[in-house]
Amino acid sequence: MRRRKAKKNPILPDPKFNDVQVTKFVNNLMYDGKKNLAYKIFYDAITIVEGKIEDTTGLDTFKKALENVSPTVEVRSRRVGGATFQIPTPVREERKQSLAMKWLIGYARKRNEKSMAGKLASEILAASKEEGAAYKKKEDTLRMAEANKAFSHFRF
Repeated sequence: MRRRKAKKNPILPDPKFNDVQVTKFVNNLMYDGKKNLAYKIFYDAITIVEGKIEDTTGLDTFKKALENVSPTVEVRSRRVGGATFQIPTPVREERKQSLAMKWLIGYARKRNEKSMAGKLASEILAASKEEGAAYKKKEDTLRMAEANKAFSHFRF
């Protein structure tokens, strides 16, 4: 790597909760540059979550869901002498967060409910209780890494 490292663009915190993580999530949720609509969907989902859970705030539930869905290990393909191996590698912190957000949003979109806010709210609730499709995806990723533990000496 001869070139300089690319500089990170600063991400401003969101207006309601003053949290950078929420802004990153909304940026992933956004379609066609419609950030206001993405914020509205997210805030409505958090309101729905707060209505269903009494003991914690909606933002805490959201953060717990993200934490439950973020993977610790993933498999990467690597060719060694004509054969392709799935090699388990630890996940960097930024990638953990990014994968968790993408999985939450992706599986929320696939749910069968009326509005996107409702879909997102139910996926957040399920993930915070360690259930749901996004949590299952994390478990499958972990299981795949566990199954290919024998090839970890090929790590790059």
